[in-house]
Amino acid sequence: MTAADRIKDKGALVLFSGGQDSATCLAHALNHYQRVETIGFDYGQRHRIELEARLKVRSAMAGLNPEWAARLGEDVTVDISGYGRLAESALTYERVIEMGQSGLPTSFVPGRNLVFLAMAGAHAWRRGLDVLVGGMCQTDYSGYPDCREDTLKAQERALALGLDMDLTLDTPLMFLTKGETWALADQLGGDALITLILEETHTCYLGDRGHRHEWGYGCGTCPACELRAAGWRDWQEGRAS
Repeated sequence: MTAADRIKDKGALVLFSGGQDSATCLAHALNHYQRVETIGFDYGQRHRIELEARLKVRSAMAGLNPEWAARLGEDVTVDISGYGRLAESALTYERVIEMGQSGLPTSFVPGRNLVFLAMAGAHAWRRGLDVLVGGMCQTDYSGYPDCREDTLKAQERALALGLDMDLTLDTPLMFLTKGETWALADQLGGDALITLILEETHTCYLGDRGHRHEWGYGCGTCPACELRAAGWRDWQEGRAS
């Protein structure tokens, strides 16, 4: 079976932040769906680095593969900064990232994925797209309950009913470790995609682009950087064995 034979005759909308996970998900979508669009969210993040990175990453990915460029359609960024002000998370306010009294990290933005998916579902309905693609993962995550498969299955069902359409949620990273996510990116786009992820994607919660590590840019100490770094080491060790 050729790569063309595996392409599903469906349209996909990728929840695209410009980070490692969403870049891998975009590559997955471009390899699996005939028509791909992207959506991003300005939810009042503490820094603008993520919003700037997503445009650079998206443009660079289109340049990696002419077939990807042909399938990649429109992009939209939605301003939901009012929601971010309600959330009062360490990702939207100047707060220390630590475990909160609720038992969840202060970086948890309550209901963020649920809000993102509801907005993306409405846009997919308007654009005639059948699939939402997101980088949620319950294997390596920071304790966020809206990353769990049960949560997302319920949201998929709610959106399908509420929009009265056969809408599917595709979460290719759901059961992967961060090391396996690096391996998937390599499988999807080879060295070129890995290099793009290293140089252009942004994951660091603190918005640090001044420190370059073997796994990319970031402060190196926030939970997002630590997870990305540990995944890189796991992948590198697996390749060497």
